[in-house]
Amino acid sequence: MKDHIDTFRRALAQTGVGSSDFDLNPDAVLPPNRKLRPAGVLAPVFEEGGRLKLILTRRSAALKHHPGQIAFPGGKQDDGDADVIAAALREAKEEIGLPPENVDILGTLAPHETVTGFNVTPVIGLVKDRFDIVPEPGEVEEVFSVPLDHVLNPANYIVESRAWRGQKRHYFVVPYGPYYIWGATARMLRAWTETLKSPD
Repeated sequence: MKDHIDTFRRALAQTGVGSSDFDLNPDAVLPPNRKLRPAGVLAPVFEEGGRLKLILTRRSAALKHHPGQIAFPGGKQDDGDADVIAAALREAKEEIGLPPENVDILGTLAPHETVTGFNVTPVIGLVKDRFDIVPEPGEVEEVFSVPLDHVLNPANYIVESRAWRGQKRHYFVVPYGPYYIWGATARMLRAWTETLKSPD
């Protein structure tokens, strides 16, 4: 496992290329003076049975925004957060009960622009010890894990589309069992696979 972690650290130390929800939609026209709000999400990785796994959440179906979608724990940077990493750690504590001191930050990916106007920095963190998962009531419907090597394999990604604001919008999907991982979450994971293809 140490070899994998060292590889992640080296790859994440490189300056990556930012991604967005519009990557697969070259005809999309974005406002030139748009102001994006900073946010951070945590990709918590842990070892189980000699295999690395990634923790994800399913958002509550009762939420106004992105109900039922699969997401990383995380959210917008608040005034009290030192940076987007602090925001990601705070949100992970609130959403799944992961103590910030139990996370070894391996690095960050380049920011991802969402259709909702956020500039999201994916923070990759190694969970050092087991912890009691406590889903945030009313916001997190389920906390689950997927094999990390599955979502870091580009061959497992497909491109699908649906109508959005009167136009066809394409997006990445990386399904795993009953879990339909798509949209911004899948795009950020796909960006992680791209860093691993880069030379050291």
